[in-house]
Amino acid sequence: MSSDKRRWRTHLLVAAVMALCLSFTVAACGGDDDDSGGGGGGGSQTSDKGGTIKVAILSDCEGAFGAFYEPDIAGAQVPLINRGAKPKDPKKPSAGITGAKIAGKNIEIVGYGCSDGTADKAIEETRRLMEQEGADILIANYAKEHPDQTFINGAAGAQDASLKVQAPNYFRFNTDGAQFSSGLGDYAYNELGWRTAAVIGDDYAFPYTSLAGFIAEFCSVGGKVTKRVWPPLGEKDYSSYISQIPEDVDGLYVAVGGSGLISFIKQYEQQRGKIDTKKIMGNVFWPDPLVLKEVGDRLVGGVTAGPTSADLNTPAAKQYVGEIKAAYPEIAPLASSVFVYHYYIAMEGLALGLEQVKGDISGGQKKLQDALANVEFDAAYGHIALDENRSAISDNYVQRIVPDVNGDGTPDAKTIRVIPDTDQQFGGLFSTDAPAPDRENPKCEKGSPPKWVGNAEPVG
Repeated sequence: MSSDKRRWRTHLLVAAVMALCLSFTVAACGGDDDDSGGGGGGGSQTSDKGGTIKVAILSDCEGAFGAFYEPDIAGAQVPLINRGAKPKDPKKPSAGITGAKIAGKNIEIVGYGCSDGTADKAIEETRRLMEQEGADILIANYAKEHPDQTFINGAAGAQDASLKVQAPNYFRFNTDGAQFSSGLGDYAYNELGWRTAAVIGDDYAFPYTSLAGFIAEFCSVGGKVTKRVWPPLGEKDYSSYISQIPEDVDGLYVAVGGSGLISFIKQYEQQRGKIDTKKIMGNVFWPDPLVLKEVGDRLVGGVTAGPTSADLNTPAAKQYVGEIKAAYPEIAPLASSVFVYHYYIAMEGLALGLEQVKGDISGGQKKLQDALANVEFDAAYGHIALDENRSAISDNYVQRIVPDVNGDGTPDAKTIRVIPDTDQQFGGLFSTDAPAPDRENPKCEKGSPPKWVGNAEPVG
């Protein structure tokens, strides 16, 4: 085997990748050095049982999600800091950490990748980290082809990675994009009185999944989605797409994300007038502090949902925010961002699995994979367990945008409902046999709604 191929197999990699459209992963890579791909032989046995686990972190520093680069890295590194590592610069997470250990093994951060949300740039950075920095970086879709390597999803929300591919060595500790929208179809139909709706979202995998959750739930209880609009990711001029949105529908569900959401909201108001927040709701990006700072006043009264809850006051939530604040004070206001939180739980899940096997990634990593499949833990925003496809079952939070309550001049998100134990199959509305979410799927069909419809837990 060539030295380049040997590099692919000799270390454990953690790649925390923010680009939701690309479905990259946190990947634990190790195994033998021979061409058979099995565990237990070859030169990498020494590495598997040695004292250092190499880590690389890949995220977007440019493009629509570039503003989350440092917060992403912070989220991934705090579980290591909780285990004794020290940040080199609390104001700059990408400056690195020292003294990191898991299960007695040294953790070495060998590099930080800078992508821009496009596949070409992500692959370019992947190769740089793999070939020049000595880390093994693998794309999630390779999981089935590399059974002796372990893949842990970073923050990707596309549904296919776990529901369709079903690689036994792929683990997702965050809920997917459809689960992020759970509770909103029910709320739109039964509380806001919507009977018809249009949807708009960026034209790539994550918004397809995010909107699929709303469409499946809303239609299952009797609603009709009459129009789907798909501007490209990173679009700056939304005027032609706004003009495609029917004016005779009861409501609009928005899944435009990143910097594009700020532009969209401002341009929508310019074209359609003052936003009626009883007739518009948004996906997981709406309650993000960076978005609320820019356009929150326009969204006050609007309803959104997501897997985090900034106003949750449980001991676990307080502890998590405190951990972020202690390690990276300037990132603390973003602790409830899905990006920070999902990097955190991805690394935490991996660390718990490694601790169970005492850092042993030999033998094709079967011990680690068996341990990861059964990892459960109480995280800041709910209990996390994995389903039969090794994808998260956890809570979701329906929230309303409200005027500033904490004195920072920025509107806040107030939790009004908890959707308990969401699963990515939505009670059978999604399955391995159904078409994957895309521009035309899922179809809008009335049927048996998910178990949480009518069973949401109100928050006073």
